[in-house]
Amino acid sequence: MTQQERQESIVDLVRRQGYASIEQLTAHFIVTPQTIRRDLNALANEGLIRRVHGGAGLESSTVNTSYHTRKTLNLEAKQRIAALLASKIPNDSSLFINIGTSNEVVAEALRHHRGLEVITNNLNVAAILQHNEDFNVIIAGGQVRSRDGGIIGEATIDFINQFKVDYGIIGISGIDEDGSLLEFDYQEVRVAQAIIENSRQVFLAADHSKFHRNPVVRQGNVAQLNALFTDRQPPDSLIRLLETHDVALHIA
Repeated sequence: MTQQERQESIVDLVRRQGYASIEQLTAHFIVTPQTIRRDLNALANEGLIRRVHGGAGLESSTVNTSYHTRKTLNLEAKQRIAALLASKIPNDSSLFINIGTSNEVVAEALRHHRGLEVITNNLNVAAILQHNEDFNVIIAGGQVRSRDGGIIGEATIDFINQFKVDYGIIGISGIDEDGSLLEFDYQEVRVAQAIIENSRQVFLAADHSKFHRNPVVRQGNVAQLNALFTDRQPPDSLIRLLETHDVALHIA
């Protein structure tokens, strides 16, 4: 068994049980405790499990990882995803860019495009793109979340509903095996739903850790997407759903 195969099996076991001790994992995989500790630390750094004393548990379904932690989680993977997604956005396009650290990396990848009109409810995205004088950057009104610069609320939804754009770029906190797109904040979800409804094409940027997380709020379904951009092969059940609904899969 390779290291990657072992780590994927650890994630599956923790998801089935809710918790696994170092002793159990050592006996199950016939490796040293030091090897298991390294595996658990690596998986926790990717956001796939939660490191606890003596073992590992599931990520919370009700509380998201802090914004500052998420900014560094899987950053290299996010950069590859962002570069691939940006390559599919033509110059002189109109687009929404939603809340999320992956979307902020996408904004970085779009900085050298020409003639973009960007409507965003993410102050960090606006700050990244404002330096390109060839862009028209429009910030949605509403309540600003201090923890991440996201803008949410009824005023934000009303603002989004004034537009119909070429591309909606969204992120997500988790993707269930049944294709549900899941988030932690219902107010954020309502804004994302407005973005999806008012975009001619919807692109989702999600690194592989999102395939193993189960936040509590339903945002939508993969059937509403035109393309999924990720860095590893999704689970077989999700691939079948993407094929059924003719959603393009791009792996960076």
